[in-house]
Amino acid sequence: MEKLLLGLALIFIVTYLWYVSLVKKRNTALEALSGIDVQLAKRADLVPNILKIAKRFMDHEKSLLTEITELRTQLTRQYNKADPNAIKAHIAQAEQLNDKMGALMVSVENYPELKSDNTMLEAMQTYNEVEAHISAARRFYNSAVSELNTAVEIFPGSIIASMASIKVMPFYEVSEAAKAPIDASDYL
Repeated sequence: MEKLLLGLALIFIVTYLWYVSLVKKRNTALEALSGIDVQLAKRADLVPNILKIAKRFMDHEKSLLTEITELRTQLTRQYNKADPNAIKAHIAQAEQLNDKMGALMVSVENYPELKSDNTMLEAMQTYNEVEAHISAARRFYNSAVSELNTAVEIFPGSIIASMASIKVMPFYEVSEAAKAPIDASDYL
């Protein structure tokens, strides 16, 4: 009887430790996702300033500026961080904004007076720094998600995760459009 109780206690301890490990990994992944959101918020705060500067010079790109404004608004809305589909949608919106901002930066090349404007140069430099921070945050997120997903998918983690409602999280993946080479003549 004593061995049975010892065996049950050992199973309980191992299960509990695995559960704690899963919760830590999930929280690390959520922290990483929040890190991306912080960087995206920085970018969203910077976008209006860039648009204000660009509007002074760019009459022909009004539709692009409008699209960027709309995407920025969508991206700043709250989403359910526990829902993998909501996370995927949020990631897709972030990538769309990134694509449009890339198009704007290419379009800036068409306007020598805008390209040489000190305020615009500083804004573009700050934007590039924020993009580098977003990239680092994405790498951290994908690393944390990889650890979580591996722990959730491997036995006995799969059983413990399903009992604790801990789900796999989606990786931050770049859209196919973002992987394609950019032809600057498309924006000029």
